[in-house]
Amino acid sequence: MAVSISVVLLLAILAVIFLRNGGLKVSHALVCLLLGFYLASTNMAPTINSGLIATAEIVSSFRP
Repeated sequence: MAVSISVVLLLAILAVIFLRNGGLKVSHALVCLLLGFYLASTNMAPTINSGLIATAEIVSSFRP
């Protein structure tokens, strides 16, 4: 649960930065949002979730 909340927060911050810098248009953001909702309702959702969890575990194992 904590990983998904932090990923959503990171993606939201990136979207706001891209919108402010002009690198992401509102229409592109809406398409990305719809794609996320569509992927969440498919059979690929558990695979994507496990891939994100594995990536988060790898990144969190790095020590500076």
